[in-house]
Formats: sequence, C-alpha cells, structure tokens
Amino acid sequence: MNATARPADRAAGVADPASAHAGQAADAARAVAAPERTAAATLDRAGIAARIPHAGSMCLLDAVLDWNPETIRCRAGSHRDAANPLAAAGRLGIACGIEYAAQAMAVHGALLAASGDRPRQGYLASVRGVDCFAERLDDVVGDLDIEAGRLSGDDSNVLYRFAVRGDGRLLLEGRAAVILDSEGR
Repeated sequence: MNATARPADRAAGVADPASAHAGQAADAARAVAAPERTAAATLDRAGIAARIPHAGSMCLLDAVLDWNPETIRCRAGSHRDAANPLAAAGRLGIACGIEYAAQAMAVHGALLAASGDRPRQGYLASVRGVDCFAERLDDVVGDLDIEAGRLSGDDSNVLYRFAVRGDGRLLLEGRAAVILDSEGR
C-alpha cells in the first residue's frame, strides 16, 4: 500500500492514487459510451402487463418504482384482494411472495432487453435460502415492496436475490435461479 495514498484510497485498497484516477477516468468513459438504463418514471400496471406473460388478475404487480441493470423495485397491493388467484381457503400464504418476486424478475428481464427485441421467456428453476418472517401476505395492511437483484447470469440463466417487505418489515427473502428460453431469441 502506498503511504501517500489518501485515506479513502487506502480504505478502498487502492495502492496508487494515480492509478485510482486512471481507473475512475476509464469508468467515466465507459459510462459515456454505454449509459446506464434506468426508469425515468414509474412503470404502471398496464406497462408491466405488456412486458410479462401474466394476464388479468395473475399480473400481481402495480408499479415499477425503480430499476437499473442490476436491480428492480416494485409495488403491489393485490395481496389484499380477496379474489387473488393465488389465495387458497381465503388465505394468501407467505410462499406466494415468491411469485411476486418472480414477476419482478420477469419485468426486470423485459426492461433489460434491447429496444425492439422480444423479451426471452424465463422459467423459475429453483429457489434457495428462502427465509419467511411471516405466515401470510393477505394480512399485510400496506402495499408490498418487492426487490430483486441480479447476482450473476449469462445467456441461458440468471441468479437473483429477492426480498418482499410490507408494513415496514421484511416478510420473505431468498435467491432464485431463472432459466432463459433459447427459443425466445
């Protein structure tokens, strides 16, 4: 470690401030060459339904609140609907939160597709490390806040982390593997 490095550089593990500056310049050049795509405004339910294969009441999300190439954050109120298609025996169990997260992942994939390209169909292959901190979704008074973040991926599969929150608390979190349809290219 260079003893003349600024404290911030040392904390970040940068040995030479000049090389850090060069790296920042390269990052800035890449950002100009390929601007980050983000939502300029929220995407409403109709915009979501146009981008995912879920139709009618099976489109569970109400809005995309924010997104970038790595993450997406959505809002939903359909968990309070007595006619929710996932409800069984008048209850919407916490595991249904996985479907809310999967729809957020589907919207994320569609938003990342090149302009004019048909989004590729994705299939939820597995979920891992799922922790549930509630029993039900239908007793959450406020809207659900659904976040999904891309951990890794390539042309055939993507690994996401996800979290579902409501009423100011974490309700469900985990990881999901999504297999992308090669025929949908």
